[in-house]
Amino acid sequence: MSDVFEGYERQYCELSVNLSGKCSSAALLVDGEQKQLKVSEIKAGLDDADVLIRKMDLEARSLQPSLKAMFLAKLREYKSDLNKLKREFKRITSANSNQASREDLLESGLADTHMASADQRGRLALSTERLNESSDRIKESRRTMLETEELGVSILEDLHQQRQTLLHSHNKLHGIDDAIDKSKRILTTMSRTMTRHKWIVGSIIAALVFTVILIIYYKLSHH
Repeated sequence: MSDVFEGYERQYCELSVNLSGKCSSAALLVDGEQKQLKVSEIKAGLDDADVLIRKMDLEARSLQPSLKAMFLAKLREYKSDLNKLKREFKRITSANSNQASREDLLESGLADTHMASADQRGRLALSTERLNESSDRIKESRRTMLETEELGVSILEDLHQQRQTLLHSHNKLHGIDDAIDKSKRILTTMSRTMTRHKWIVGSIIAALVFTVILIIYYKLSHH
């Protein structure tokens, strides 16, 4: 939701209500200094309203497509309202206006103008309320999205830490496997060495036994 657009919108709604009241007051005045002053105030207000409409138009067109359509639709209502105010101002400042037209406006047209203005203000107020509700829903959705994003980031950080832990454990296990393989090779080498030593010792013992037997045999044979 565009806070800038909403700010312009509130200013326009206040200005529209003010201009509508001034137009109604000016229509009751006879030509003179007081009416000219009121007309100047209305003209300045209409210029300000034009500026606000242009600002809202630029802001609405700079938004995302999903929001742009909604704001441009509301902007069309404000443009229509401004055109009505301009037509009313033109009738007030028309050189052909006279006392009879003012009395006719007072008796019939003024009531219609008040009704139309009240109805328009009601629609503007309702539109503003709906926009505020939409803004609240969008802000709530944005808040939920940010919370979900924070939760996702937290989960990713936990997964990254777990991955690092697993990689560290894997490296440790790999080191243990290497140590076990090295120990196996050492034990195998020691086993082979011991086997060779056993054969050597056995051969030495066998040679000694054979030598002893020969010596005993030699001694016995000479007696």
